[in-house]
Amino acid sequence: MENSQNEPDNTTPKVTGVGGIFFFMENPAETKDWYAKNLGLEINDWGSASFESRNIDKPDQIESTQWCPFKKDDPYFSPSKKEFMVNYRVQNIEGLLEKLKANGVTVLDDIETYEYGKFVHIMDTEGNKIELWEPVY
Repeated sequence: MENSQNEPDNTTPKVTGVGGIFFFMENPAETKDWYAKNLGLEINDWGSASFESRNIDKPDQIESTQWCPFKKDDPYFSPSKKEFMVNYRVQNIEGLLEKLKANGVTVLDDIETYEYGKFVHIMDTEGNKIELWEPVY
């Protein structure tokens, strides 16, 4: 029998939340300083602010959402011409990538693995680059 969406051992390939919001700014350092000074954002060693929350289905699991301005026209957003990129937290990134390829979605790279998770980039139908991230918990 298939697991429901709320069961902790569910491995359905899907998005589970927003992992980050990245956007262009003319002067990212000045922008980060402004947000720190005026809104209290704490900028971490990677140049972003991290917002932590708990997974409602796994209360012991802490998740984070990253907020980070990039220098206008940073190549990390390529080939998108948009001024933002959203990072989505996912589960079963390999299964999701298979599904996306089967659906004809443009996949920009192979899954890369780091100590904090797996990443892959895709394009949506409007030319927005999307970063998919399966975190390590």
